[in-house]
Amino acid sequence: MRAMNTQELIELKNNVLLGNYARPDFVLTHGKGMYLYDADGKEYLDFVAGIAVNAFGYGDERTMQVLHEQAAKLWHCSNLYHNEPQVLLAQFLTERTFADKVFFCNSGTEANEAAIKFCRKWATLNRGPECMQIISFTKSFHGRTYGALSATGQTKLQDNFGPMLPGFAFAEFNNLESVQKLVNDQTCAIIAEPVQGEGGIYPATAEFMQGLRKLCDDRNLLLVLDEVQCGFGRTGKFCAYEHFGVEPDLATYAKPIAGGLPLGAVLLKDKIAAAIKPGDHGCTFGGGPLTTRVALDILQRIAASQFLAAINEKSGYLQNKLRALQAQFPAIKEVRGLGLMIGVELTIDPAQLIAACYRQGLLICKTGSNAVRLLPPLIVANKHIDEFTGKFKAALSALETTT
Repeated sequence: MRAMNTQELIELKNNVLLGNYARPDFVLTHGKGMYLYDADGKEYLDFVAGIAVNAFGYGDERTMQVLHEQAAKLWHCSNLYHNEPQVLLAQFLTERTFADKVFFCNSGTEANEAAIKFCRKWATLNRGPECMQIISFTKSFHGRTYGALSATGQTKLQDNFGPMLPGFAFAEFNNLESVQKLVNDQTCAIIAEPVQGEGGIYPATAEFMQGLRKLCDDRNLLLVLDEVQCGFGRTGKFCAYEHFGVEPDLATYAKPIAGGLPLGAVLLKDKIAAAIKPGDHGCTFGGGPLTTRVALDILQRIAASQFLAAINEKSGYLQNKLRALQAQFPAIKEVRGLGLMIGVELTIDPAQLIAACYRQGLLICKTGSNAVRLLPPLIVANKHIDEFTGKFKAALSALETTT
């Protein structure tokens, strides 16, 4: 089969793929370390990491070795049967986190769908079938399927897809009083992101998270934390909830868990797990031996104290660089974030800056209504941050010249 050039491939894509993604006019072909390369050989410094997925960048030799070894043994057998990597990964997660039990699926959306079901099953058994309301937050994002989308506090994502599922109410993020006003006898759970990712990179305050925990304890509610984007090292802690001095009853994970292989997880305490019986929920591919074997190696490496400490050091270095640029460029309104999950609020159209960065050989992506986010692979070094700063500055300067 003849290899196609960029234009030919994009033209074919327009004919055969659903147009639900807005993509730039280049085709990525391979990557190494912190860099991606397109079909024309252009190099891009990656500050997206597959949207917080590629924790160890591209072509990581250890990950490839683990992948190849497991692929040669067994990569799928379904959840009709036991497999060792799944059990070992669950053991690691329960030993390293608040959780007593783990459920595996394929994605963050699926993890949130499962968490919603688990909360409502627990509430039906312990509080009564009328207890089904879940409180979420404005600007939140929990996924694209109907349960997860119904829990998402962004109406622009729900437009033309209604009706949404009933039983969800929305409070203001970081405003505990707004949550308290919504709690009633039908409320069974509160779901929150410790750092709102798609909503604009807004970290929760410790007071807010601690207030949610106390409210749930006082009213016999479940606290669900969506750590799909912010979990497993991204914020400088293994789990984001560790920043706030609280533990959830359930938490959802995906993104970096298996280095780009499809895997999601719900971590939960025994009191919720006791409500779930065989046949209540399932997943054909979730927790297969290939993805869980790779995930175990990746998470063990992320959880190392030195690795996490380095993330915090690099976060401080990057944020200092950004604030220096903020003093130079009026286009930067605010810099915020936690760890290597950073949002840059803009006074200009984010799409213009993203396109200008492409021209400089830099990958960043949009978040919220008027911000870009920086989610570099967790292996980013200060030299890469210096390179990023130069490219980002050049992109901002080019926009100033043309506007």
